[in-house]
Amino acid sequence: MIAAQLSKAPEPVPSADVIDDDHLRRMTLGDRALEREVLEIFARQAALMLRRIAGAEPALAAAAAHTLKGSARGIGAWRVALAAEQLEQAASEPGGEALAAAIAKLEAASVEARAAIGARLGHPADKL
Repeated sequence: MIAAQLSKAPEPVPSADVIDDDHLRRMTLGDRALEREVLEIFARQAALMLRRIAGAEPALAAAAAHTLKGSARGIGAWRVALAAEQLEQAASEPGGEALAAAIAKLEAASVEARAAIGARLGHPADKL
């Protein structure tokens, strides 16, 4: 019981920025090259996971969203993480309306994050 409580780190409070710079800096230990690399990897992974989610069965969509949620938390893309978590939850609801809305929200948050990453790295988002 205590081990389970210790392993649950408190959730960071989402910031107003698309990418939480302070969180990203902490996660990359201030290494700008590593920061650039993880942002590029995240941008590619976000595009890949969205392609997997599109048209997938709810369980597979939830699994892809879970992967994206973890990656988004790693770089401080809190809106993407929240949208992915909501998609995970919507995937277990009957019908498809909630899932479709959650997918649209995740797509919007991911596009926003990829655009911010592209601007930060000096690349168009579609080139990441």
